[in-house]
Amino acid sequence: MTEDSDPNEAGHSAHIHRAQARGLAGEMPRPIRVTMLGAGSMFTPELARDLFAIPGGAGGTIALVDVDPERLDAMAKVLERQTEELGVAEAWTIEAHLDRREALAGSHYLVNCIEVSGTSCVRFDNDIPASYGVDQCIGDTVGPGGLFKALRTIPVWLDVLADAEDLCPDALVLNYTNPMSMMCLASARASSMAVVGLCHSVQGTSMVLAWRCGVRYRDLTWACAGINHLSWFTTLEHDGRDLYPILFDKAERDLRGDPADPNDAGDLVRKDMMLHFGAFITESSGHLSEYVPYYRKRPDLIERYCRPGYDGGSSFYADNWPAWREQADRDREALLAGDSAFESKRSWEYASWIIESREKSVPYRIHGNVPNTGGLIENLPHDGVVEVACLVDHNGVSPTRYGRLPPQMAAICAANMAMYDLGAQAGIERSTELAIHALLLDPLTAAVCSPAEIKSMTLEMFEAEADFLPGFT
Repeated sequence: MTEDSDPNEAGHSAHIHRAQARGLAGEMPRPIRVTMLGAGSMFTPELARDLFAIPGGAGGTIALVDVDPERLDAMAKVLERQTEELGVAEAWTIEAHLDRREALAGSHYLVNCIEVSGTSCVRFDNDIPASYGVDQCIGDTVGPGGLFKALRTIPVWLDVLADAEDLCPDALVLNYTNPMSMMCLASARASSMAVVGLCHSVQGTSMVLAWRCGVRYRDLTWACAGINHLSWFTTLEHDGRDLYPILFDKAERDLRGDPADPNDAGDLVRKDMMLHFGAFITESSGHLSEYVPYYRKRPDLIERYCRPGYDGGSSFYADNWPAWREQADRDREALLAGDSAFESKRSWEYASWIIESREKSVPYRIHGNVPNTGGLIENLPHDGVVEVACLVDHNGVSPTRYGRLPPQMAAICAANMAMYDLGAQAGIERSTELAIHALLLDPLTAAVCSPAEIKSMTLEMFEAEADFLPGFT
């Protein structure tokens, strides 16, 4: 089982396992209007399929929005074909809009998947920091790459939300766009819209941990909290038995080169962090290696702990993102040509389950990214965004209070939140100075560069990406 395994085979709690077999109880009381922003993404057919699969659904309208007319038209045709093949064409209407205001009017739900610059800034985000010694694997949520993705995206994101406040103020906004924490923090500070950030790291990692411990996923008891991509499994049990001794033993063997399972000998950054900090973290070793100052600051450490691909490969996203985008275009063409079949099985992504739960008023649990209002996690900044368990019903998304993280785990999260705080504000204010200060606080960047080098790097990135950063001073 991998992090991409389908939790419909196991569920992400006993309750959800049963629900995914048949959907939540009850009928949808009304047709719904769902606007998908950045709809040219190949994520769209999956999310649409999940909506079509809601039992007792009343149907409705999916309004697609994209700035690229060619991709927008192609995706609309894909979804129209999808409704026909899945037998829901009479229930669902597909619309395509270049003008987002046309789509937003009267929407009940907004699904945000926007990508502001496409592939135009991928090399700048990776190569300029690399010239200063900052080695990135993913670079879309933290560090120089994550910061500049935020600076390009947040102004557009806030314009979208301002339109939503005018045209569909009661809509629930489901954000999938990274950098998740900075996007959600910016919306919390600058918009009145109800926004929840959605990721699949919690679902995917909890399944991986069940597999590594040799227990059925539905029988796993766990608690998880922190921030996006840096949430900690502080409880991991089976029938009241702590499973961490099993994981610690396997991790120690893997790190000394004597793996218990040769098929699971990687993921060394997460395993090492678990051994030293006491709990497993939600995101891949490639992501995690960028959030902490320990693993990417010297070539010998990269060689010791990092592996190709999502396991920590240098320049992994920058080297592969353009090819992935081209492949997504080919996949879309194959669907349109009838050379590829549409998947009918509902996925583990939270969006359709949130919509079903809210419409049917059937309680459902997710892990969402929400403001830490009132101290959901007491020992993290209360004006930041955290990832905690949330209850969904007709009232929307209601976060639950976690309490206090173990202090060493909270400190790792707080270090990233300091960077997110300034990064989000830089996007809101379009401030070059705040952006520089944000990178001064970034854990990996600060482990590699002096303050003067960080300032020079940031200004060089602003110059290279100026076409996508209007209004920054």
